[in-house]
Amino acid sequence: LTKRATSFVIFDNNTVINVLKESQRASSLYNEIVERVAESDDYLLEKYLEKGELDKEELIPALKKAVSNSQIFPVIGGIATQQIGIDLLLDLIIEIMPSPQHTLKQAKDSQGNIIKVNSQDSLFTAQVFKSIVDPYVGYLNIFRAFSGSLSSNSEVYNVSRNIKEKIGQLYILQGKQQIPVEKISSGEIGAVAKLKDTHTQDTLTQPYKDLLFPSIEFPSPVYSASVKPKTRQDEEKISSALSRLTSEDPTFKVSRDSQTKELIISGMGELHLNVIIERMRRRYSANVELGTPKVPYKETITKSVKVQGKYKKQTGGRGQYGDVWIEVEPLERGREFEFVDKIVGGAIPRNFIPSVEKGIRKAMEEGILAGYPVTDIRVTLYDGSYHPVDSSDIAFQIAGSMALKKALEQANSVLLEPIMNVEIIVSEEFMGQITGDINARRGRVLGMEIKGRNQIVKAQIPLGEMFKYASSLRSVTGGRGTYSMSFSHYEIVPTKLSQNIIEMAKKEKKEE
Repeated sequence: LTKRATSFVIFDNNTVINVLKESQRASSLYNEIVERVAESDDYLLEKYLEKGELDKEELIPALKKAVSNSQIFPVIGGIATQQIGIDLLLDLIIEIMPSPQHTLKQAKDSQGNIIKVNSQDSLFTAQVFKSIVDPYVGYLNIFRAFSGSLSSNSEVYNVSRNIKEKIGQLYILQGKQQIPVEKISSGEIGAVAKLKDTHTQDTLTQPYKDLLFPSIEFPSPVYSASVKPKTRQDEEKISSALSRLTSEDPTFKVSRDSQTKELIISGMGELHLNVIIERMRRRYSANVELGTPKVPYKETITKSVKVQGKYKKQTGGRGQYGDVWIEVEPLERGREFEFVDKIVGGAIPRNFIPSVEKGIRKAMEEGILAGYPVTDIRVTLYDGSYHPVDSSDIAFQIAGSMALKKALEQANSVLLEPIMNVEIIVSEEFMGQITGDINARRGRVLGMEIKGRNQIVKAQIPLGEMFKYASSLRSVTGGRGTYSMSFSHYEIVPTKLSQNIIEMAKKEKKEE
């Protein structure tokens, strides 16, 4: 237990206090907790220094004040499925947490001016903090009322979206039950169904008031998986199921990789995604399979070459003719593609030059190594020839495509892999394991910072090494480490690994 977590045992009951004092370690922790609470109040500190102890009647009000002033942050351990720690948690919420009736909620108006909302104000203000889809009542918005009251069958103003919404029946939630009520008042949590355009984080008022509550900060997803339907029937259900699930859970994201064409779901961990998949099956009868997302590799070249692409086809009638000379050069990472027209003297008519570029871009969609897109090249069209009758748009597209493919074969093509900026926050005791793991993943540590009792490790690691990192970090740190990552740049894949990737890509193409 941490020092802060231990503090809550002392307020359970006198029996627990006595049990704690039987242990020398527990007694030491108990005294340290009392000192921390006493330090938050000058009068109590003086009394504690005189007497050497404080009783519960003196500790509780001081602890409540310290919590309200953000001097002490309560943490309590428990197991919900076994009902361990639940009663203690509920008692502590009542005993030491600030009452919503005596707090001020901070908001801002459209000009950015701060507004303090008092729970005793008659104006109704609330914020939607969660939305769920109920099989019986439909879309359900759950909100916290900060002031005033809202009645069933009335009207409310959604300040976030500048619209009015009609309120039907109001509910309070108890587990899966929705209990109808006539009114939701300040400090209460209520729910309302079938609001057309109201979503999570929206601010509600009645009547209209120019104020917005700050957005709720949700953690970014750290674990991703690809999704495939098990049957054609499942494929038809996936889209609507995922759409509803993302509206319920702000930490759950859905995207489609533009390169690999895979449907990707992202969440807070492997367990989170498994729960989502189970909900899809149970609620929407959509059965899917989870897989590891494909890495969006790319291909590029390492030297400049000049090549010709000539397409000539003669049939009984009109033929096809296109002839181009291009120079292909490597560009810096992230420059993607440049097309330079250096045709002079009408070697290729102006109307066919866009056709050449179109053919080159089309050929870039599949490289010669493993079929990945080609990037970071400059193509200069500097010469060519045409036929006054047989030349056409399609002929020059084909000629451009042929020229680029020939260039890729001669320009030492290599694979590129995405490199991610990774920020890991862990306790100092795990630093050796974390840095060793980064090296094992072909990563490099860029720097370290101290943040309270933790260390922030900044590193760059290939994306292909990060798909199972959430589970690995949890295992190494006992669940006490967090990380985030974002795309940085592309780098050349090591030769040995490159061969494995190429062989795997060819194998997958054969299976298709």
